[in-house]
Amino acid sequence: MEAGGKRVWSRKGDGAVLKFRVSTLVAVVVAMSLVLGCEMAGSRAEDNSRGTQAVVAQSAPSVKGPIEPSPFVAVAEQVMPGVVNIDTKKTVTSRRGYGFDEPFGRLFRDLMPDFQQREYEVPSYASGFIFREDGYVVTNNHVVADADEIVVRLADETEYAAEVVGTDPNTDIAILKIEDGDLPFVRLGDSDAIRVGDWAIAIGNPFGRLEGSVTVGVISAKGRSALSIMGGTPALQDFIQTDASINFGNSGGPLVNIRGEAVGMNTAINPLGQGIGFAIPINMVKHVAAEIIEFGKVSWGYLGILPQEIDRDLADALDVEPKSGILVGSVVEDSPADVAGIRRRDIILELDGEPVSGDVDDFRLNVARKGTGKEVDVAVLRDGDRKVLKVKLGERPTEYAQAGERREREDWLGLVVDGVTGTEGSRHTPPEVESGVVVVGVEQGSPAYEEGIRPGDFIEEINGEEVEDLDDYERLAEDARGEGDKPVLFLVRRDGMNRYVAVKPSQD
Repeated sequence: MEAGGKRVWSRKGDGAVLKFRVSTLVAVVVAMSLVLGCEMAGSRAEDNSRGTQAVVAQSAPSVKGPIEPSPFVAVAEQVMPGVVNIDTKKTVTSRRGYGFDEPFGRLFRDLMPDFQQREYEVPSYASGFIFREDGYVVTNNHVVADADEIVVRLADETEYAAEVVGTDPNTDIAILKIEDGDLPFVRLGDSDAIRVGDWAIAIGNPFGRLEGSVTVGVISAKGRSALSIMGGTPALQDFIQTDASINFGNSGGPLVNIRGEAVGMNTAINPLGQGIGFAIPINMVKHVAAEIIEFGKVSWGYLGILPQEIDRDLADALDVEPKSGILVGSVVEDSPADVAGIRRRDIILELDGEPVSGDVDDFRLNVARKGTGKEVDVAVLRDGDRKVLKVKLGERPTEYAQAGERREREDWLGLVVDGVTGTEGSRHTPPEVESGVVVVGVEQGSPAYEEGIRPGDFIEEINGEEVEDLDDYERLAEDARGEGDKPVLFLVRRDGMNRYVAVKPSQD
């Protein structure tokens, strides 16, 4: 009801009506609130901790018993002193147009040909870890490859100039030595014992500046292979996959288990994905380190074939089951396989009495692990008949990534080429192509790049002469260099079509 324009509360009883004005009630409540507020503030002023405890006690019940510490604290404290930062400096030659994108880069090269090449020093930052107290350090080969200077910095900021004891490009592992003793080191575990779902802790120096970063995840998968890795793709792959966060600069750092033992060495990431990182199994690192420290190099078994997986189409054509073995795509002349009588189109069923899974990377790794000089039985299927051949494995040359055809070479016209049976070349080469060279890289802004040559192109002729293999390519390239600035005529095949491309050398 309304009284005098103001609402009143009323209760009738025994003929009496009690009325309270709302305004009066509000005033009382406000006054009481102000008093309580002043008391709380005054209490905090006298004893802040007591007031805080009172609020917490009212908002949530207290936790009973002691709080258990994170198990990763002990792991970090144990491992961190043995993890190092690796700073390298490399000299790089640039042909680009002084930092300008095309077409301005080309304009500057044309206007100032005498200055189109320049050398400059590029710093790089990565990780590694000490695995022996006498100063042996492991990291990735791609971290230290072609480095002019290598500095190892410990967690306590102590710095050492590092010596490269040896490297193994086949596995992307490098062993360094710093001159000191009684150093903190990371204990090595057993990567064969890890299981998918086990804890995985990555420790390293992401981006070269965030030293001592610890990230936690699990082992996501084992036995990953066929990865193409920026900075150098190793021929022998058996990666551990983890979702522990790995970033640029983590390369070479340890992936450890919950006991603080290294089970892997962080090596690669997928920059387009989340929670996808890869580490080299520590058992592979152990083998490579032992070989390098004792002999200065690693000896891997070598067969000398181009192995191919048998997919469904090949299986139909060969009248066999898919992945029923490894198809021999080609045989390197005078290789152990050639000497033993293995032939193209043979299907390898067994290696030294063990069935072949049908996975190329797994097969290649199994051959390598047999070691140099070992005689093995190779069971093959040829024209429907099973044969067993004895093969004395050779040594896998470091400069050859596969089938004896990949070689490091001087850059020419911005081209990087590989034999069609090389590790990189075979990724671009269909099975029916048995000879020639394939372009696996083109430097952006180089003469070849400007004329449209791209990775995956096949070079069939140079200046009218046929290119059968890498030897032909190198010989003809040397002849063309002697022609000065005369354009080089290439016959290039792409998507089954041939075309001529004239590339004019830059004026060095």
